[in-house]
Amino acid sequence: MKPAPFAYRRPGTLDDAVAALAGEPDAKVLAGGQSLVPLLSMRLAAPSMLVDINGVPGLDSVEVDDDGVRVGALARHAAVLASDDVRRVQPLVPLALAHVAHATIRNRGTTVGSLVHADAAAEMPVVLRLLGGSLDVVGPAGRRTIPADELYVGPLESSVRRDEIAVSAFFPALRDGAGVAFEEIARRNGDYALVGAAALVDGDSVTVGYLSVADVPTVVDLTGVPDDDLGDAALAQLDPADDIHASAAYRAQLVRVLTARVVRSARVSRQARQPEGS
Repeated sequence: MKPAPFAYRRPGTLDDAVAALAGEPDAKVLAGGQSLVPLLSMRLAAPSMLVDINGVPGLDSVEVDDDGVRVGALARHAAVLASDDVRRVQPLVPLALAHVAHATIRNRGTTVGSLVHADAAAEMPVVLRLLGGSLDVVGPAGRRTIPADELYVGPLESSVRRDEIAVSAFFPALRDGAGVAFEEIARRNGDYALVGAAALVDGDSVTVGYLSVADVPTVVDLTGVPDDDLGDAALAQLDPADDIHASAAYRAQLVRVLTARVVRSARVSRQARQPEGS
């Protein structure tokens, strides 16, 4: 199937891109296109215009400092994954990115695009939520920052407004002495996960984020829960559903297994990051 007809604009500045998007109510932003183009081809999306932001300079940056990692809207998954500085400052980002589809997709797909697509089966939205990150967007009213806890409002639905362009995402640095882990189960390498889990252990705090379990990326607090009860405690705050890929009962079992596994791995990660002699 071919996409429905649409107009195409490739602005050279961010201001022009915002103006083009605001001037066409049914326009969509094109960055990596790894989610949007298949939707166009299947006619699940039929925008009147594509605003291609690949001609806007400065949006492909990956900036790392002691506070965290800032990923520009045009930074490809592969570039973020390859950064030693990202791995050092926030290792959960590359741990999750290594599970994103296949190398070909990672070479073209953008991390920010994945966040805005708001797929609860994708890896990066749950990472942003677990870490308490944020998304910066620019629209006719100016620039604003959306905390991760306010970003996902429903299935494939974010709080980014129709006339706003996401320009960067911020992932806070991993604190000294904290540990992280990520695992997922998929039918085949590169497929969407049947269930995935990311853990953050920081002091006595234990939090775990889940993908492919709820309609939105979901984080649960498991602080103080005995190790033997971690999976059941997580399920008390989740509601796995049936679909064509897995039954609710199977997903629940995967939650039990992966929760214990990622919390254990995050604790090992924490020990490995402890300064010698501490």
